Amino acid sequence: MSTDALVLLKQDHKEIKKLFKAFEDADTPKRRGVVVEKIIEELTVHTYIENECLYPETRKLLPDLEDDVLESYEEHHVADVLCIELSSMSPDDERFEAKTTVLIENVTHHIEEEEQEWFPKVRDGLGRAKLQEIGARMLELKEKAPRKPSQPGALKKAIDALTA
Repeated sequence: MSTDALVLLKQDHKEIKKLFKAFEDADTPKRRGVVVEKIIEELTVHTYIENECLYPETRKLLPDLEDDVLESYEEHHVADVLCIELSSMSPDDERFEAKTTVLIENVTHHIEEEEQEWFPKVRDGLGRAKLQEIGARMLELKEKAPRKPSQPGALKKAIDALTA
């Protein structure tokens, strides 16, 4: 298994997109609710490892990409807020499906922007060895990462980054 940070994140993106498709295919509120719980868990872990590791490293080592990192923090913030709201809603709520659709649209945009525009700049700027080092740390963080937005630390880095 690769420890390249960008390869690992693309694998996460692939899993998240599968869950988005599963939500679209779910035919009952109960099934949609089960899928949304998985989406929230995956996104909570994913944003945590990016916020905790990749974004601060990139910001420190590639200052020219600071605006991209700040935009990513903001996009994570939007996803985090939607995840918090969804985690407290019932799948029968009249706004549950609409809110999930907005989350999917926002995260899909974020994934496309990262993979097409930002990741190539990061790869060029950091190189293979540094990306493997960062990826190894991300794998360690993933093991202890919060799984729910309500858990301690789930939103801390995003908040810290915005107030720094």
